[in-house]
Amino acid sequence: MYIFFIVLILIASILLILAVLAQSPKSGMAANFGASNQVMGVRQTSDFLEKFTWGLAIAIFVLSLGATMTMPSANIANSKSAVEKALEQAVEGNQNLLPSAQPTQNDAAQQPQPVAPAE
Repeated sequence: MYIFFIVLILIASILLILAVLAQSPKSGMAANFGASNQVMGVRQTSDFLEKFTWGLAIAIFVLSLGATMTMPSANIANSKSAVEKALEQAVEGNQNLLPSAQPTQNDAAQQPQPVAPAE
């Protein structure tokens, strides 16, 4: 199922690239030369391409979520970066260096006792 989602994402990505390239720019230097498109009735085509582009973007988002949900757990463990792995190893190796949460008898004796205010 994961591979199926990845293939659909790739197809949608290629279609999205083609849809963006087929659209006429709405501003910039090319907008001055694009006025003939509106005269010839291409307005409906640009509306379709815009809706198609948004649809493909939403489809890629949904397919990405679906691929993440169906990803095998072995791939998740292998996808950790080197920094994450080094951090986990450092935390595991330094567990004995962390101070304990409960004070010992020596710690309690070394703490200063509160002094009553002089009147």
